[in-house]
Amino acid sequence: MSQSILIIAAHPDDEVLGCGGTIARYTARGVQARVIFLADGIAARDGMDSEALQQRQSAARKAADCLGIQSVSFGEFPDNRLDTVDLLDIVKVVEGAIAQHQPDTVLTHHVGDVNIDHQRVHQAVVTACRPQQGHPVRTLLFFEVPSSTEWQPPGSAPAFTPNWFVDISSTLDCKLKALDAYTEELRDFPHPRSREAVEALARWRGATVGKRAAEGFILGRRID
Repeated sequence: MSQSILIIAAHPDDEVLGCGGTIARYTARGVQARVIFLADGIAARDGMDSEALQQRQSAARKAADCLGIQSVSFGEFPDNRLDTVDLLDIVKVVEGAIAQHQPDTVLTHHVGDVNIDHQRVHQAVVTACRPQQGHPVRTLLFFEVPSSTEWQPPGSAPAFTPNWFVDISSTLDCKLKALDAYTEELRDFPHPRSREAVEALARWRGATVGKRAAEGFILGRRID
């Protein structure tokens, strides 16, 4: 069992959408969980100001409290413009976080998401988690984000086909409560980033493996 997990996400709310139930399950068992966000998720929108940024960060901290996350940190890379940043610069931030927290498990984005920031974060994490001697990360998992992962057309990028599932039957309510902290980011059903759709996805992922609710991941690497 993991002793320390690090969630590396592009924007606040990605952590809850992608793996909120898994985080809650880990922390309920005493596992330390930390989250780093590399961009703020709102600066690219028209009319966004410092107050909106503070509200988004406050929502992230509230969600973290719901999930039992030990610490949250916020990067300053340009929102929805990570493709304008040298990959090495992103990698260095990720490497610094791994060196600081020494996680044995890292969870991050799937490379096939339609969101460019998600793609770049995935690339940076894979680079930073090269399996070199003495590297702390032994398990590398990629999550899906509703309204990003499933919007990539077939053939445009690798499809998200999960081969690792975490039973979140006992923590789905906690995931949804944490999602409520991001009320400004939620949309009305049938938008995939609605509360109802997020629950439906968890129920479907669970049903595919005989559980009442689950989160699906693609296993990038596992070293026993």
